[in-house]
Amino acid sequence: MLAQILSLINEGWMAMKTKQPVPKAKGLDNTMKLLNEGFLFITNRRKALGSDVFETRLLGKKAVCMAGEEAVEKFYDTSLFVRENAVPSVIGKSLLGSGIHGMDGEPHLHRKRMFLSMMTPERLEDMKDIALQELDKKAKTWEKQTSVPVFDEMKEVLVRSGCRWAGVPLPEHEVEQRTKEIGLMVDSFGSLSRMKEGKKARESQEAWLKQVIKDVRKGKIEVPEHTAAYIIAHFRDEKGKKLDAHSAGIELNNAIRPLAATAYFLVFGFLAVHENPEEAEKLRRDEQHYGHKFAQEVRRYYPFAPAMAAKVKTPFTWKDYAFKKNQLVVLDFFGTNRMDEIWGDGDRFRPERFEGWKGSPFAFVPQGGGDHYAGHRCAGEWMTVMVMRSFFKYMTQNISYRVPDQDLQWDYARVPTIPKSGFVIDQVTRRADSTDALEADEESQTVVKS
Repeated sequence: MLAQILSLINEGWMAMKTKQPVPKAKGLDNTMKLLNEGFLFITNRRKALGSDVFETRLLGKKAVCMAGEEAVEKFYDTSLFVRENAVPSVIGKSLLGSGIHGMDGEPHLHRKRMFLSMMTPERLEDMKDIALQELDKKAKTWEKQTSVPVFDEMKEVLVRSGCRWAGVPLPEHEVEQRTKEIGLMVDSFGSLSRMKEGKKARESQEAWLKQVIKDVRKGKIEVPEHTAAYIIAHFRDEKGKKLDAHSAGIELNNAIRPLAATAYFLVFGFLAVHENPEEAEKLRRDEQHYGHKFAQEVRRYYPFAPAMAAKVKTPFTWKDYAFKKNQLVVLDFFGTNRMDEIWGDGDRFRPERFEGWKGSPFAFVPQGGGDHYAGHRCAGEWMTVMVMRSFFKYMTQNISYRVPDQDLQWDYARVPTIPKSGFVIDQVTRRADSTDALEADEESQTVVKS
């Protein structure tokens, strides 16, 4: 018996001696390398260190970077992590604001229910219809243009669509300004100079939407009860109080801005069709919801959101690493979406991988992970996918165009990124009956929430 006890003790001691600590990335502080490497910062070190979790220093603070399905599940465990004050304030002031993104616990869940109430199947269909109408109107002008900068055009179409859907009046003379401001906000993270521009743009947007909220409350602007403007203007927090006008304006901005960010996915989708010509016919036929699978693969394969930060709420141990309270943790979105361990051939564009896909909400994280209702996953994700699917189908069914020679490379170090040319097309011809095709499309699409 004594020999067995001594043997067990020895085995435990040897296991402790051979246990490998979580590796540390080289460098006293890797903030500048993060900015210089962008989407690939975490992936590069994961591969070099042979570990999906490693320790580094960012902004002068010890941080843990991690990736993978299990890491995502940990990261979105609200008993372990909080979002409050995790994202640097300069990013919050330019991109996210002080609304739902930085909330936790019951206040977050209560606010999240407000956003989810806007995402009913009926309202998602409304957005699809509105967006297609705006796209069709814009496409009519393309036939007269010598060249069409698709990225810029998509941003305007989506801002117009988002405001119509949300019940926000957008005078024609303000379209250019509001489109530019929302574009600057989305483009702000990843560069200190762009963050400053994004902050100014956000301040202007919030002042505008604050006044919209006030006018809705006073009855100066009449909007339907199902619109975001009405819902947010009359929303009451968990204590039964209406949001102050400024906070309500921030949340109204948060209802519109994510749709405008879809322009990045759309441009990459058009690029995917250009580089994979066989996809055009598949999108035209849209058999077995192929457009949905294509949209999901665009979101998985192409770079959009590189990572997300949180702080440890309760100390815990994972992967033999002791996570301490208030420690900064950064989750690799882009790397997780490309991991071979999850996707088999993560660096290959293949929409068919989403055929009957029943994967975990922790394996696919283009706009956050976890549960839409209980966690921090983006409430507008369903809307993004529906609009993408509709636009890809429209562009393949209702117009023809040429892609002239241009620089279609993108820079992984730039966050966010798109092809350097912005994807330019010319020689556009629109089907005369494209409006009729839109009406037929309304009968063929359904909301797919996977």
